Amino acid sequence: MSTQIILTWLFSVTVFLCANSLAQQDIEGSKDHPLFTRMPDYYIGTYEQRDFDAYNSFRDSKGGWITVEGRFTKITYMVKDGVRPQSAAAVLRNYANAIKKAGGDVVHQGDQNVYLKLEKGGRRTWAHIYATGGDWYSLVVVEEAPMQQVVEANADAWKNDILQTGKAALYGIYFDTGKSDIKPESEAAIKEIVRLLSENPALSLHVVGHTDNVGGLDYNLKLSKARAEAVVNELVSKHKVAADRLKAHGVGPLSPVSSNDSEKGRALNRRVELVKQ
Repeated sequence: MSTQIILTWLFSVTVFLCANSLAQQDIEGSKDHPLFTRMPDYYIGTYEQRDFDAYNSFRDSKGGWITVEGRFTKITYMVKDGVRPQSAAAVLRNYANAIKKAGGDVVHQGDQNVYLKLEKGGRRTWAHIYATGGDWYSLVVVEEAPMQQVVEANADAWKNDILQTGKAALYGIYFDTGKSDIKPESEAAIKEIVRLLSENPALSLHVVGHTDNVGGLDYNLKLSKARAEAVVNELVSKHKVAADRLKAHGVGPLSPVSSNDSEKGRALNRRVELVKQ
């Protein structure tokens, strides 16, 4: 074998080893979540982080689905080449023990999933770990917090929508998951409804609550009606709107504006609509 062939072969092997080594490094811009370290001999294969998002794949202590909102981090950890993957039981138990050591709780656990919660310093953090014992496992962490409201409700835009389509969709009225109490950050939208009604004294409205399809139909129908009633009660009792100008209704998930197959679509479906009577 000539010297040139040997050198070419050595160069090819070196390039392959370097590429393989780089492929097993954490992707650029990624890092472990401060709450957890990782399993030994794993690297970060995918990484997502958003200041605010909703995650509806958590389970409560009874195994029911719940949605939590806040700062969102999702990490997929990949096992390095030549290393035997950890079993699902080992991955899940390590994270469960870690949350207990930090003062948190295991909310729900199955063969391939564990759901964790930590309440500390007035803050609540949720974590979901999915592992099958294969070459990877995933970690989702949501640090619960309200969304920073940057879009202001606008009575003029709603009036235009009502004139053109007979209805207007409101995304500025907020409720905790599964509840019908109006959250304080909804005040701007409520005041704009008051302005809409005061500037248009002949206008009467159906206030219609809508949900996504997470949960049973009967549950969502009742929840959406209760939320619509809460909006009407707020307008009548606090802002002195005439009760005969408002009627509350709830249609649950029966009138979606987007697909419920994605969180973006489900967020669009969770709304209150003002419909001209």
